[in-house]
Amino acid sequence: MDSRDPLGRRTFVAGAATAALLGGGGAATARAGELVGGNLPDFHPALKEGLRFPLAWGTSPIRDFRAWRRTARAVVEEHLLVDRQHGTPYAPHFTAGPQGDGYTRELVTLSLTGHERVRGALLTPHGTGPFPAVLLLHDHGARFDIGKEKLVRPWYDDTRLASAQAWADKYFSGRFVGDELARRGYVVLCLDALGWGDRGPLAYDQQQALASNFYHLGSSLAGLMAREDARAAGFLAGLDRVDARRVAAVGFSMGAYRAWQTAALSDDVAAAASVCWMTGLKEMMVPGNNTLRGQSSYYMLHPGLPRFLDFPDVAGIAAPRPMLFFSGALDTLFPADGVRVAHDKLRAVWRSRHAEERLHLKTWPDLGHVFVDRMQDEVFTWLDSVL
Repeated sequence: MDSRDPLGRRTFVAGAATAALLGGGGAATARAGELVGGNLPDFHPALKEGLRFPLAWGTSPIRDFRAWRRTARAVVEEHLLVDRQHGTPYAPHFTAGPQGDGYTRELVTLSLTGHERVRGALLTPHGTGPFPAVLLLHDHGARFDIGKEKLVRPWYDDTRLASAQAWADKYFSGRFVGDELARRGYVVLCLDALGWGDRGPLAYDQQQALASNFYHLGSSLAGLMAREDARAAGFLAGLDRVDARRVAAVGFSMGAYRAWQTAALSDDVAAAASVCWMTGLKEMMVPGNNTLRGQSSYYMLHPGLPRFLDFPDVAGIAAPRPMLFFSGALDTLFPADGVRVAHDKLRAVWRSRHAEERLHLKTWPDLGHVFVDRMQDEVFTWLDSVL
């Protein structure tokens, strides 16, 4: 139970079970313990120590990689708490927009699940296809009035243009990444996650309640996003204008998480580029880290999954496909030791597949949590080389 000390600070009273967890012999050793900075219980080191990630490649008793991959993916899918949607028709409706600089613009409305229709931006290069394609996945950023508009210039809504341009100026050197990719010859699909753009706007302090309500309903906010992204990859790969063998997932921040997660869950993704979201879970769960605030973390939280796999372990399900991971050395959201642990794990997986050359890991020493033009240019060149 919880109580308050004379100074008004919240404390947790540790009972016999907690005392045992802390190494005590029974109820006689129970003690009161305060929350430490970042909403962590004072016994969080013991909880972290219990996370051994026993299903990780190299730790798991499964030695055949294909068998491990099937098993690991099945475990992830089980923890999404959202049923697969393979039987739901996409039933797309296309609305033509004005021509872009070397590409056409369309709005597409489709069913990613059986629950609701979702509107997205679809850009197609001029010329004769089929073309390579990019599933472009937007970030979180605690900015909900724009979702797909963060990455594709919103020709269809002048009221969002100012917000979208300000976002591009802040994180993307003023560029709309989707438009840049379309000019380079890629079909681009970008959709709103639940809470953003056409599916919002959500208020920041509503996220935790939204996630809680999903859990009460036997479902999951993070699981819904994962299922929708995998379905979006399948839709994009199935378009006549797209070469199904050359589809990549690309994202920044939460979009980066979505990109490697989609590659792990969907064979429709041939490559993935993730900018500013990769770490070891234990190294991220430290006082002061943004994840410990709850709220935004619920979009990336699959309850119980850390009992089996760490973040890079999940990303490793996509091996040996080409994958790119960028981080910024000045990015306070992802401590350097967490990035280092994750990169070491990823490198070990791809090396075991004799495919280390397909894994591009880079930390930018002078950059923080951004996806600026020079990073974009390197991603674009990398995509050209792998697709």
